[in-house]
Amino acid sequence: MHSELRDRATQILVQNDRGGYTVPTARLYPYQWNWDSAFAALGFSEFDRDRAWRELETLFEGQWADGMVPHIIFRRDDPDYFPGPAIWQSGTTPPSSGHSQPPVVASIVRHLMETGGPEDQERAKLLFPRIFAWHNWFHAKRDPDGKGVVGIVHPWESGRDNCPDWDIGLNRIEVPADLERYERRDTDSVDPAERPTSSEYDRYLTILKFGRECQWDQEKIARVGPFFMADPGIQFILLRADRDLSHLAELFGFVEQREQIRRWIERSVQGCETYWNEAAGAYCARDLRTGEFSNAMTNISMLAFYAGAGSATQRIRLIDHARDILDQCQYGFPSWDPRDDKFESKRYWRGPVWAMANYMIVQGLTDCGEFALAERIKTDTLKLIEKSGFCEYFDPMTGDGHGGTDFTWTAAIYLVWSRATPSSRAA
Repeated sequence: MHSELRDRATQILVQNDRGGYTVPTARLYPYQWNWDSAFAALGFSEFDRDRAWRELETLFEGQWADGMVPHIIFRRDDPDYFPGPAIWQSGTTPPSSGHSQPPVVASIVRHLMETGGPEDQERAKLLFPRIFAWHNWFHAKRDPDGKGVVGIVHPWESGRDNCPDWDIGLNRIEVPADLERYERRDTDSVDPAERPTSSEYDRYLTILKFGRECQWDQEKIARVGPFFMADPGIQFILLRADRDLSHLAELFGFVEQREQIRRWIERSVQGCETYWNEAAGAYCARDLRTGEFSNAMTNISMLAFYAGAGSATQRIRLIDHARDILDQCQYGFPSWDPRDDKFESKRYWRGPVWAMANYMIVQGLTDCGEFALAERIKTDTLKLIEKSGFCEYFDPMTGDGHGGTDFTWTAAIYLVWSRATPSSRAA
């Protein structure tokens, strides 16, 4: 089975290739998605180094003049997807969405360099200015007051679209009477019980409408837009990526940029305390308009280890909390605490397990010496894929796969983690 699944994972990446960029899966997501492409590059690096770099290079073809790398690049208009380029009206070439997504690219680039040779280093050096500009955009446009707390202006920017974290901000949004009528396409190919609700979509489109009407003025969107929440996922992934970008700056001799990155890191480390919810014993999302906390632990809370954030006491509490959550599940790590009444085991980000989130969690836990917990989560991920295939996400209670099938980043993570033989998965 091990060899057959590796062959199938490779086949999925190849079949989802659209000529230099990869779609997450056919029909459901027919464009190039930001952090999906980063993990696609990770997968391609297992068998085609040139194609791995090309994935990242095509992603930056969509970079805006202000440095932002959008969360979707629309390389063609596909009727299977809503909302498409005609709704976003970005005014860019190629057309794109109007906000970003978790910036994992710098960390993937460092991985490619450390597992590659001179050509990898040269291609990383060429990408460095673009990655630096994107990180600068995050620190300037999503932390406009320089507090070290990076917010998001739309749940889609987090990559965790309908996580209960965002209920706080979404519930405050009043859907306007003149919101355009629309027809969702995601539920044509996926069971509606596995997708965000219609009420959530109304609010997603309300936020999009605001951005479009202010012509994607990013500072205005952050300061007075309908939604602005502190996301531990963006915070931790960006902090890790800044550390990796600093490593690249040192290697390539970018002295001024390295000093700027050092200042970003210092601010972000301090800003992480904004996310610590003492009552929950975890890092949680927070509404930046009201200060209100989300009150349950998520898989993204565990990325504190990936970022190197938190005190020894906070890390102990997170580990204890993680073990309690895993005791409730057949497979970890769930995207929402199963003991909370908002938990839904098969609905998108309200409970299921995600392979690429587990990849980052395991990397962080391994870095911190939590080897047994890391191995549990890694083994669970491989078991899920062996049981249910390369699905978008998985039920933590049953192991059943849900969402899209033949999914790029699930295949990519399997290729990386199954490189060792099944008997040596801890390596």
